[in-house]
Amino acid sequence: MLGRAFLLHFPNPPRPLSLLYSSTFTARFDSTSHSSSTMSKKAAAAEKPPLLLGRASNNVSIGIVGMPNVGKSTLFNALSRLNVPAENYPFCTIDPSTAKVPVPDERFDFLVEAFKPKNTISAVLTVTDIAGLVKGAHEGKGLGNAFLSHIGACDAIFHVCRGFKDKEIEHVEGSVDPVRDLEIITHELIKKDLEKCSARLDVVKKTYEKGHDKSLKQDVLTLTVAKELLEAGKDIRFGAWKNDDIDVLNGQQFLSAKPVVYLVNIGSEEYALQKNKYLAKIHEWVKNRDPYGKIIPFSASFEAQVCEFGNDEAARQQFLAEKKTKSMIPKIITTGYHTLDLIHFFTCGPQEVRAWTVKRGSVAPQAAGVIHTDFMKHFICAETMSFEHFKQFGSEAEVKKAGKYRTEGKAYVVQDGDIFFFKHNAGGAGKK
Repeated sequence: MLGRAFLLHFPNPPRPLSLLYSSTFTARFDSTSHSSSTMSKKAAAAEKPPLLLGRASNNVSIGIVGMPNVGKSTLFNALSRLNVPAENYPFCTIDPSTAKVPVPDERFDFLVEAFKPKNTISAVLTVTDIAGLVKGAHEGKGLGNAFLSHIGACDAIFHVCRGFKDKEIEHVEGSVDPVRDLEIITHELIKKDLEKCSARLDVVKKTYEKGHDKSLKQDVLTLTVAKELLEAGKDIRFGAWKNDDIDVLNGQQFLSAKPVVYLVNIGSEEYALQKNKYLAKIHEWVKNRDPYGKIIPFSASFEAQVCEFGNDEAARQQFLAEKKTKSMIPKIITTGYHTLDLIHFFTCGPQEVRAWTVKRGSVAPQAAGVIHTDFMKHFICAETMSFEHFKQFGSEAEVKKAGKYRTEGKAYVVQDGDIFFFKHNAGGAGKK
């Protein structure tokens, strides 16, 4: 992952920074594990990989969520370099603004330089700027129902909270208190999920009990547990779910099932000094409530200054050198991307170098299906080499000479950075 953790000084003795800025932990919702010694090789090969909450898609999206006037639209502008309104008043962003943001990846850059293709397509993250939520949003306050539906269309959440004071920028609650704001937004998402879960449970329970559709038994079981979890004020993603449960939950796209990255917007001066008085309390709240959560401090006002240099990379680097700091935008993008448990594989040649996205744990036919569904249906095999081997030996021919070029079958689990050449018989012949 690009970028080092941004180290900040705390007014109280800090906890280990590895806890505060974890960049490698991935939350999984696995079914009950089985010892390999008790499973036959045939059964192990046939076992499906554990399902994950959320959609499996090459077109992944993340929504920027938070209270009004916390810096969401300014962050969106920095991420996308689009001119989204960021005026100082609540609800200035009424319709969601969306942009596709390239995901930084040094491996992709290396492959482009090596193959010098006519066309390049990097992995992208679709970012949606969602207007501010307020207390009572789940009841429709502040146009909340519309904005909550925008969150439902996203795969994950950038939860922006305000950690700076500015008399000229009004706070809808009248004071700056990021932990209170985190509580409000989290409460609103849970309440909306509870409303949706209760309504759906009523429908499936009545249908099941009347005997009209016995296949709804799992829906009843899963939604009953989900409702109890939400009533206890807990997020859906913290349940001890099994694969059968996740099939049901993914069909509902609950707001509190989405992974969250917490972005703390601090002042540009504090950012330069790497100090902020709110971070210790925010860390404590996240640690207690969301053990999988990642926290990234940034300064929207500082990122806005960086964006003013446009495409003048030399001037931008000189500015950052003078400030003795760096932009956090690459880290925000990559953290948002990887919190969805996504990895890249590559297809390379003189015509095109392209990064593709799959869920971690996907097998080779599923990766082929990302390119075209026919490739998955008519999959023969995958010729592959790792990016590290390609970088080490310098070319495909040298990788083959070193014995590192492989042919893999349907059971092969895709590794991050694999370079693939898929063979299939769609159309009657083996092709890429």
